[in-house]
Amino acid sequence: MASVLIVDDASFMRMMIKDILTKNEFDIAGEAANGQEAVDMFKELSPDLVTMDITMPEKDGIAALKEIQGEHPEAKVIMCSAMGQQSMVIDAIQAGAKDFIVKPFQADRVMDAINKVLG
Repeated sequence: MASVLIVDDASFMRMMIKDILTKNEFDIAGEAANGQEAVDMFKELSPDLVTMDITMPEKDGIAALKEIQGEHPEAKVIMCSAMGQQSMVIDAIQAGAKDFIVKPFQADRVMDAINKVLG
């Protein structure tokens, strides 16, 4: 069973992703509310996958992605973006994100991205 670290500053969004993942029998490694927490928790938990919000306080998702990828090039990170964040999504893919999902989350799209990334 794959473990997932869920990163989003909105607890409601974390809850939505957690709900989709647990229904599909994924293990929730942990939850982080900002990019710095995400980096620290990744080091501690070594999850199989990270879902990372792009816009967050303290350290945004792209900065956190770059830091995680810098230390763990094998890390699998899927970015979560709101509509209209195309340029940020492109930055994230260039920084090493494996895919992205758009809010509001649709369960089948989330699962498609996760299954594709985990192979």
